[in-house]
Amino acid sequence: MTTNTPPTDLKDFPEVRHIGIQEPPPRQPAPGKPKKRGLIWIVFLAIIAGVTGYAVWRIQQPNAIPQQGQGNGNGRKGGKGGRGGGGGNVIPVVTAKVKRADLPVFLNGLGNVTAFYTVTVKSRVDGQLMKVNFNEGDLVQQGQILAEIDPRPYQVQLDLAQGTQARDQALATNAKLDLERYTTLLEQDAIPKQQLDTQKALLAQYEGNLRTDQANIDNARLNLTYAKVTAPITGRVGLRLVDPGNIVHASDQNGMVVITQLQPITALFTIPEDNLPAVMQKLRAGIHLTVDAYNRDNSVKLDSGTLETVDNQIDASTGTSRLKAVFPNKSGNLFPQQFVNVQLKVDTLQNKLVVPNVAIQNGQQGTFVYTVDPETSKVHLKTVSVGVTDLNNAEVKSGLTEADLVVIDGTDRLDEGTQVRIRRPGELDEINAPSGRGRGGRGRGGRGGNRGENGAGAPPNGAPAPAGANTSDASPANPGGDRGVVRDAARGAFRGGGGAPGGYKGAGGFKKGGGGFKKGGEAPQ
Repeated sequence: MTTNTPPTDLKDFPEVRHIGIQEPPPRQPAPGKPKKRGLIWIVFLAIIAGVTGYAVWRIQQPNAIPQQGQGNGNGRKGGKGGRGGGGGNVIPVVTAKVKRADLPVFLNGLGNVTAFYTVTVKSRVDGQLMKVNFNEGDLVQQGQILAEIDPRPYQVQLDLAQGTQARDQALATNAKLDLERYTTLLEQDAIPKQQLDTQKALLAQYEGNLRTDQANIDNARLNLTYAKVTAPITGRVGLRLVDPGNIVHASDQNGMVVITQLQPITALFTIPEDNLPAVMQKLRAGIHLTVDAYNRDNSVKLDSGTLETVDNQIDASTGTSRLKAVFPNKSGNLFPQQFVNVQLKVDTLQNKLVVPNVAIQNGQQGTFVYTVDPETSKVHLKTVSVGVTDLNNAEVKSGLTEADLVVIDGTDRLDEGTQVRIRRPGELDEINAPSGRGRGGRGRGGRGGNRGENGAGAPPNGAPAPAGANTSDASPANPGGDRGVVRDAARGAFRGGGGAPGGYKGAGGFKKGGGGFKKGGEAPQ
């Protein structure tokens, strides 16, 4: 049997309510934030982006950055001239005059310091080490007693040798008296001649024993002398290798201590084989060449000495020859196995045209210098031929005269015909010295000009600020003032006073009120 049941419409279900569960109150729509604050944020971010972009552009334009200290102090005239006023591109430089001087010729080499003498002190006799008479690192003199070995065994040997000598001396004396008697008896024909000859041989034997005894005595005394170990040279002792109480032997390999002579001291260094003929020519002429030793970075001169000799062969693997120099080392700056830079003076060029090394430039034109024309204050590029150089000066073979002025500082921004001025001494220190905001502070853009000492952007004490100036001061809520916001966001954008036309003015920037950063008000969210 089939029952027709009408389909159920889900829309007609009754509403279901849960008993005991409290329904949350309907959510109230959040009060809408003022659209004005969102607009302020957009304007703020746009200003930050513009300031940052301008700062990047300004950094990429080095010629657009005016030089310091060239303005006339007038703030309104310094708007486009930047820091210090004036709108020219005059570059300050430091110059030096080309001169004639004697130029020494040096050969540079790398070397190691070696002790003049190195001695390993060893015991000459066997025995127990009783005493050490030096401290490690002491400077000892030749003949000074360094250690003492037990002398008693050698004293006993000396006494024994002396006793044997006394016995043999008595026998020899008796044999000599018998010889005299036998000689008298032989004259009386009382004894055979053979007996006299035997007595002579016996006396000679005793005399030989006496010489042996004397040698044994000398040997025992020598061993007693060796029991006191002395310094063979004057020098500095190293670390002690044997402690008191140990038995030392004459066959020990390590010895007792090592002494190195430091005054004088030597250094072995190398020079290229191509420079060897010039050195040998001086040595054969009997000239004592001067050698200077410098530390690792050539900043400190350690000592000066003379060239001693040259090795008898060239190292084929490096193409260099070894040389030996001797230094007095009175100051003690040189130490064995120390690395040094060596300068060997082989000649002195007389009355040569020289310029400072920093004036020499290298580029596509080759080797050149910048010279300054005193009449027009413009620089000119001149190619030069450079000869011998030392630490400070370089020989100029051609391209310059004694009347020329060469640029030694500020060459990185120069080109042919660049207008320059010679920087006076101490000017750089004055520029880098800290200053107040009212005296030589940062410029504030084109219209604001340079807030210099006499500029329009710095009103006198007690005078009201001019119209259009930024009058936002620091407050407890905003310690830096409104000016600090943009300055901290892109410090350096207004450096030199080269801001956008109109600069940053209080009227067009962040004001006190008007929906911006209000004094004591809430910051935008």
